[in-house]
Amino acid sequence: MTYDRLVCANCAAPVSEGRCPVCRANRARLQQEGFSSGLNPMALIALLAVLIAAVALLAHQTV
Repeated sequence: MTYDRLVCANCAAPVSEGRCPVCRANRARLQQEGFSSGLNPMALIALLAVLIAAVALLAHQTV
């Protein structure tokens, strides 16, 4: 999740502006986690397995 659309419950300002200590702490935490924070390794493995199964099924149907 990106923090550019989040609104702080403490000061009601966008978290990306970092107006209060709560905003700054959450902004730092979200920047530290980066893109990989939303990617669960087991979910990626499951998605890859479904994709491989779908490709195999399509290949089998065209032969």
